[in-house]
Amino acid sequence: MAQTAGKKLTGLVAATFTPFNSQGEVNLSEIGPYIDYLTEKQDVNSIFVNGTTGEGMSLSVAERKLLAEDWCRKAKGKMDQVIVHVGCTSLKDSQELARHAVEISADGIAVIAPSFLKPRSAEALRMYLQAVASVAPNVPFYYYHIPALTGVTVPARDLLEGIETLIPSFRGVKFSGSDLMDLGQCISHIQPHWSILYGVDEQLLAALVLGAHGAVGSTYNYLGSHMNQLVSEFENGNLAQARSIQFKMQELISFAIKVGFDVGVNKQLMMEVSGLHLGPPRLPVMPCTKEHALSIKQKYQHLFPVHP
Repeated sequence: MAQTAGKKLTGLVAATFTPFNSQGEVNLSEIGPYIDYLTEKQDVNSIFVNGTTGEGMSLSVAERKLLAEDWCRKAKGKMDQVIVHVGCTSLKDSQELARHAVEISADGIAVIAPSFLKPRSAEALRMYLQAVASVAPNVPFYYYHIPALTGVTVPARDLLEGIETLIPSFRGVKFSGSDLMDLGQCISHIQPHWSILYGVDEQLLAALVLGAHGAVGSTYNYLGSHMNQLVSEFENGNLAQARSIQFKMQELISFAIKVGFDVGVNKQLMMEVSGLHLGPPRLPVMPCTKEHALSIKQKYQHLFPVHP
């Protein structure tokens, strides 16, 4: 891995879970097997670490550094790109993590909008992002747009206006919102070297139709091989087959939501499917019972059976 501005981020990117031990401390020993599982079993070769799925906002700065460094070190030579989320409610903490990302040769950094004292305009958000990007000027920079969690409703398209003048390292958006018009407007106004990566897994096909270059999501940890097939079918013009895979995935997510689906449940489901030991989530997210996760796993196995 290297800090190469010309390397465009495309395809499926797994938003990784953070491994903890039974005492709730970071467990680095599981990261190596996790990387092997993604590359060998799911054919997913890029990761987005310390984001929402990774409970990044519930980690200390020291923990986030420890994790980012270990992910980057162990992924070297095995994965295409490691994007490190460095966003925090504190600008100073975000800058500290961005500087650290330079030191560990992360392939890119992403920043979420501050969610407590919120930017009220595209200009304020651009200025915040610029302040973070400026301390890591040679690292590809991505804005992480997730309004449902941040409460920051500035359209991503508005943010893009003139952003490359302020942030020369700007390379795209992780668009985790359901507003397909805003998504389409972003895609229709991007520079050729930018990437728009969609983050609502159950609507991936719609984003591909609009021209998304790839996707970042939690379900690609255990559905990566199937969703790679969806991308392939779409690219080959086989829309009926692509829709069939998307509908199955939607049925799984719909079932999970009905019985209760959050980061803790998702993490337990990943453990049940992969066999990895990722530990419990961190409070305030509550742990998921094994029975709860198994009911979703059974639905998963029904929809996506393993053929010998």
